[in-house]
This record gives sequence, C-alpha cells and structure tokens, in this order.
Amino acid sequence: MASSDTRTENAAEKSGSGRISGVALLVASAFFMEFLDGTVIATALPDMAKAFGVSAIDLNIGISAYLLTLAMLIPASGWVAERFGARTVFSLALLIFTVASLFCGLTESVTGFVLMRVLQGIGGAMMVPVGRLVVLRTTPKDQLIKAIATLTWPALVAPIIGPPLGGFITTYASWHWIFFLNVPLGLVAIVLAMRIMPGLSAEEKRPFDVVGFTATGLTMLCLVCGLEMLSQQQVSLLSAAATIVAGLLALWWSIRHLQRASAPLIDLASLRVPSFRITMRGGFLLRATISSAPFMLPLMFQVGFGMSAFEAGSLVLAVFAGNLAMKPATTPLIRRFGFRTLLIGNGVICVLSLFFCAFLAPDSPQMLTLVLLFIGGLSRSMQFTGISSLAFAEVPAAQMSSANTLFSTSLQLASGLGVTLGALSIRAGALLTDWLGYADIQGMAFKLGFVIIALITAVGLYDITRLEAAAGSNVSRKTR
Repeated sequence: MASSDTRTENAAEKSGSGRISGVALLVASAFFMEFLDGTVIATALPDMAKAFGVSAIDLNIGISAYLLTLAMLIPASGWVAERFGARTVFSLALLIFTVASLFCGLTESVTGFVLMRVLQGIGGAMMVPVGRLVVLRTTPKDQLIKAIATLTWPALVAPIIGPPLGGFITTYASWHWIFFLNVPLGLVAIVLAMRIMPGLSAEEKRPFDVVGFTATGLTMLCLVCGLEMLSQQQVSLLSAAATIVAGLLALWWSIRHLQRASAPLIDLASLRVPSFRITMRGGFLLRATISSAPFMLPLMFQVGFGMSAFEAGSLVLAVFAGNLAMKPATTPLIRRFGFRTLLIGNGVICVLSLFFCAFLAPDSPQMLTLVLLFIGGLSRSMQFTGISSLAFAEVPAAQMSSANTLFSTSLQLASGLGVTLGALSIRAGALLTDWLGYADIQGMAFKLGFVIIALITAVGLYDITRLEAAAGSNVSRKTR
C-alpha cells in the first residue's frame, strides 16, 4: 500500500521511539478499551437482565451480536483503511464505539441494547485491525518486537482482569458505568488520534470486492456462530455442526474467489511467505489453546474445587502478573535466541504449564498454584508476542494490509475457538471421568480437560518446528 501522506510516515520513521511508541501506545489503549468491554460485561449480565426484565441467558444475545458484527466486518477493514485513510477510519471507529457505549448505558430495552452492541461491533471491527496496520506500517523493523508487545498485552490482560472488574463496578456502582467509562476514554483517544495518527491511504483506489466481502463475511458469521453454539451448555450438536460445515463451505468459496479475483478484498499472496504461513497455521492453534486458560481456570477453581469467585479471581491474577513480568524481557530474549529457538522452547513451557494444571487440587499449596500460574502467564505472554512479531517480520510492505487483515481475522476466530475448545475439553474430561471411574476425585473433569488442551497445544507447536533457523532474523537481529 503506497502512502498518500509520505511526510507523516517519514516523520514517524525518523522520530524512532518517540512518534512510533506514541502511536503504538494510543492503539494499544484503544485495543484495551475494546477488549475489556467485551470481557467485563459477562459478570454484569445478571444485573442487566433484571433491569431489562429478562433472563441472563436471553441477554447473551448482546454479547453474540457484538462478536458476530466484529467477525463479519473485520475482513473489509484493510480495504476501508486504504480507501479512506487510516487516521480518518481509526478516529471514526473510536467515535462510533464511544457513542455506542454511551447509548448502551442509557438504553432501557433489550432491543435497544442489542442494536447499540451491533454499533459497537462496527467500531471495534475497524478500530483494531486499522490501528494494528498503522503501527506495522510506521514502525521500523528493529522496533517491531517492542511495538507488537505493546499491542499484544490488551488481549492477554483484558480476559483476566475483565470479570473481576465488571463485578466490582456492578457491585459498588451500577452496570451502566461499564459503558459510561468508555466515553471519556474514547474522547481523549479521538483527540490524540487526530493529532498523532498518520494519514496512510492507498494512492491507487481498488474497487470494493462485493463477492469477496459476502463470502468472507458468511465464512466468519457461520464459523463464529457455530463455535459459540458448541461452547454453550445446552447445545444442539446437529445445528452447531451444520453451521460449522456451512462456514467451511463458505471458506472454500472465499479462497477460490480471492485467488481468482482481479482486485480481491484480501490478497492471499502474503501466505506465500513461509514465516507468515506457519504463524497463521500452527500459531492459530497455539493462540486458541492458550486463550482457553482464562476460561478454564476460574471454572476449575469455582466449580471443580468449590472456591469462591474472589478466591478464584485472586489466583488467576497470577497469570496476569506473569504476562506483565515477561514484557521487559521479550525483546532481549528474542534477540538472544532468535524466533525459532525461543518459540519452540517457550512453547514446550506453555504445554507443560497447561499439563501441570491437571495436578492441581483443592488442597494444593497456594504458593505452588501461584507459581505454576505465574509461569503459565510468562510463557503465554512470550508466545503471543513472539508469534505476532514473527508473523509480519518478512511480509513485504505492499502485502502488509492484506496480511494484517488475515491476521486480525485469524485472531477473532482463535478467540472463539479458545472458549469452544475449553468448553469441549471439560465435557470430554467429564465423559472420561465417568468412563474411567474417577468421579469421586474432585475436579477430575477439569484436570483431564487441561490434559486435552495441553495435547492440542503440542500439535500447534509441532508446526512451529518447521520454521527456518533464520526466520525473522531481520527483526530479531539475533546477537549470536
């Protein structure tokens, strides 16, 4: 994508850590606001349902509407940014998200709430991919790891601190403030975006690929919807399977069209880059399984071990501490060992940290549990950042927009798949528990569920071993 605002882009590159880190921090803050909004609402659903006069289960449609809107619109984000300019699109996305948040807090009906969640989804679908694209386009290669680490932490932190924060706000204020808090944050972000966000756009305007948008939108709609159906406790396996099969057929149609179209919505040429292809394939599975941990751990502590929500939340904060503690060491470690060696070694630690969760018990020493979860947080953070940095390390600048769109789409699917894999592994663990006669062991279904997740993580790790030894060396600048 050629820039129509070369002076802005060159200024960003020359300013090094100043301008680039400012843009990265702005984008990361917007990411955090968007990711946190998606996780904090879960604990507020019962109170919101009472206010609307419906059951909490009925209000789940608000979460589903948001996720499905995100899924359908993300594939078009690259084209929109190229067509109208990154600064304009990012600022408008922030404005839409902020206004929708305000009206989410003011609405008095389920219908109004769902409509505002759809509007929030429209803003989020443009905000996250376009923000990441700007950072990728304006960050020099030697600073890419640091920038990606900055963009990664919201996705790691929000699922962990979101539920307890939502509970705190709902208990000591009201659920409305979950949405009202986004308003001042969004307004500040809009002002900063207009001042420091580069106005990147394409000099050559591509026509909008209607067929590609329809095919990719249908793919994401069916796959995300099918995965969410599988993650529910009461589920029709036939309906879920039919929806996923429809999504896979739509995926085949999408790929076939995008390969043949003269001006495709998403250029698949970036998949010819070996490092990008492998991180999209094995990295997708790793992101999905690692994402299942924040979903499974609180359930195991509360349902399996009988802990209170506060006790479970306190323990899971050790994962959050590990995520933060790894950040300063990420860049030095990647430069010391290189991507391939570090991702394989750290991947093994990821597998083991998930596997050893199977040996936790209600009477396990609290310090032992905290150390295990802390190590899990360390490895989780490193793997997310390493994979995300390597994905774009060798992608040519001309293909960056489409690569970013593919990566954003993959992230959205991996997030949904993580919860689904967690739920399915727990159910499989329950079946194995009954079959093996271990029903008298407290939390055994969850223990076996973690074993299953660890094995799936190992499968994703195998693909990483196929990386070339020098993969991403232009970014890692391995010292020796």
